[in-house]
Amino acid sequence: MLQFDNVHVGYGRSVVLHGISADVPAGGVAAVLGHNGAGKSTLLRAAIGLLKPRQGTIRLDGEDITGLAPHQRVARGMAYVPQGQQSFPHLTTAENLQLVADGRPGGKEATAEALDLFPALTGLLGRRAGLLSGGQRQQLAIARALITRPRVLLLDEPTEGIQPTVVAEIEQTILAVAGRGGVSVLLVEQHVGFALAAAGRYYVLEAGRVTSSGQGGEDARTAVRQALSV
Repeated sequence: MLQFDNVHVGYGRSVVLHGISADVPAGGVAAVLGHNGAGKSTLLRAAIGLLKPRQGTIRLDGEDITGLAPHQRVARGMAYVPQGQQSFPHLTTAENLQLVADGRPGGKEATAEALDLFPALTGLLGRRAGLLSGGQRQQLAIARALITRPRVLLLDEPTEGIQPTVVAEIEQTILAVAGRGGVSVLLVEQHVGFALAAAGRYYVLEAGRVTSSGQGGEDARTAVRQALSV
């Protein structure tokens, strides 16, 4: 569904990604792992169009989207959840969801579907987002993205700073999203166990290069931990 072919990306004169080639399967989860500064978030920013590759190609379902603006990629079915449990803190949970749903065909139904995936938010609809816990804000951020009914969901460190019980809920939601309706997920994550449990394929980045890749699952833990220890 989403393909990176020899992608080079940088900031100013600095090159951060060096010839990245990776695939996100249709209806599946691909995890990108690596230490801080490895280039994981840069890869997502390039995927959604916030950074333009200096070389290489990004394709969405076979279409070359390398030169498209972020809003054009969103219109084609991409959704991006950056780090930081982002929301509009002075608006309620319901208002945060409504901002995305308003004017969107099927927005009301999509909101109901998102709340079905995160039932904890149902009791928090009248609470301002700034008063939610970090885990609740992360669930809200993912729910907002799901209201767009994306074909590809980009998640940047969804478990960062989240309590373990909520991490398990987010993991199950990602699996449910990928298994329902053919949504593809590109997951940037530092927690190896969570990432490999969710992903059918993984990529390890080190200094902007893929140093290890393969099939996800429990059997991949040793290979990934060895790659990350280098």
